[in-house]
Amino acid sequence: MLTNYTISVFTTNTVGLLNRITIIFTRRRVNIESLTVSETERKGVSRFTIVIKHENREFVEKLVRQIRKVTDVLAVFGYLDDEIVFNEIGLFKIATPLGGLPVDVKSINLDWNAKIVHFGLDYVVVEKNGSEEEIQEFYTYLKKWEILEYVKSGRVAVGKTEKGLVEFLPEEGNWEIV
Repeated sequence: MLTNYTISVFTTNTVGLLNRITIIFTRRRVNIESLTVSETERKGVSRFTIVIKHENREFVEKLVRQIRKVTDVLAVFGYLDDEIVFNEIGLFKIATPLGGLPVDVKSINLDWNAKIVHFGLDYVVVEKNGSEEEIQEFYTYLKKWEILEYVKSGRVAVGKTEKGLVEFLPEEGNWEIV
C-alpha cells in the first residue's frame, strides 16, 4: 500500500541545489508528488517540502540519508501525515457570464471555508486552503460552473515537534532571524 511521506530539507540558499536534490529521486525512479521551496525564519536558509508516495518506509529512510549527504543540506526529516501539520492552496478562476449560473458566495464562504479573492467582469477567482482531498472535493463542487483555470500549490508543512528549525541547524552558522 502506498503511503504519503513528507520530506523537509533545510538548506543554504545555493544555486543548483534543487537539481542536486531532485536527481536523488530521479535516479531511484521515485515520482515527486509535490515540491515547495521557500525561505525560513532564518536568513540564508531555505526549506524544501517534498511529498512522495511509497510502499516501503525503509526505502524512504534510505532516501533521507542520501539527501543528508548533499553539500549545503543542513538538516533533513521524513514525516508521515499524522506527524505534521500541513496545507495546500488551490486557486480557481470561474466563469460568471451574464445570464449564467450565479456563484453562490455564501456557500463558498461558509460551507466550503473558501473565499473569493478577485472579482472580474465575467469571472471570479476563488481561493481554497486545505488538504489535497478537501481541495479536490471543492473542485468537484465548482464543476457546475465553467472552471477557466485551476492551479494548486504543493504542500507546506511543519512538524508537530516542540522544537523549531534553529534546534537542528549546525552551530557554525550565523543564523540571523529575518
